[in-house]
Amino acid sequence: MKKKQTSLPPYRILGIDPGTNLLGYAVIEVYQKKMKLVELGVVKLGMLDDPYKKLKKIFERVQSIIKTHTPKEVAIEAPFFGKNVQSMLKLGRAQGVAITAASTLNIPVTEYAPKKIKVAITGNGNASKQQVEAMLTNQFKIDLSKQYLDATDALATATCHFYQNKHLSHGQKRYDGWAGYLKNNPDRKKN
Repeated sequence: MKKKQTSLPPYRILGIDPGTNLLGYAVIEVYQKKMKLVELGVVKLGMLDDPYKKLKKIFERVQSIIKTHTPKEVAIEAPFFGKNVQSMLKLGRAQGVAITAASTLNIPVTEYAPKKIKVAITGNGNASKQQVEAMLTNQFKIDLSKQYLDATDALATATCHFYQNKHLSHGQKRYDGWAGYLKNNPDRKKN
């Protein structure tokens, strides 16, 4: 008797590029190992003078995006290490608030270094933002030239998460080796 194939719902991933003036976000949907862009944008925070109001706005918007699109996982870009300690502190706070917004809704969060994201998208850890954008334009077959780079960085982060976790495509089983695979797929054994 043949196994009945069940149709699983699409699997959504939220990518976030944290920032205190612009926070980029992208929601992608994975279905049958293919990615589709659902939403892409930025949360504009520059008009707020109070840094704590910015953090509150980040928390509220990230939770709103999660409630609207119901991603199964969140991928967030890690802050890069620069010379300006104050900028690093602000960026770290924004990232922490975004992580907390997802965590309080029980959404797992994975952090990726900027170089790892660039390698996943372009194959080059030193690629420019424009090179990343060009690869994503080709991957998703959409024009990203009018988007903020923060939004395309978020899309790159979500895409990186998919590439790093190909098992996300609808509950594919992962195996520890050939023996584990054969145990769960006895029809594949040759006698």
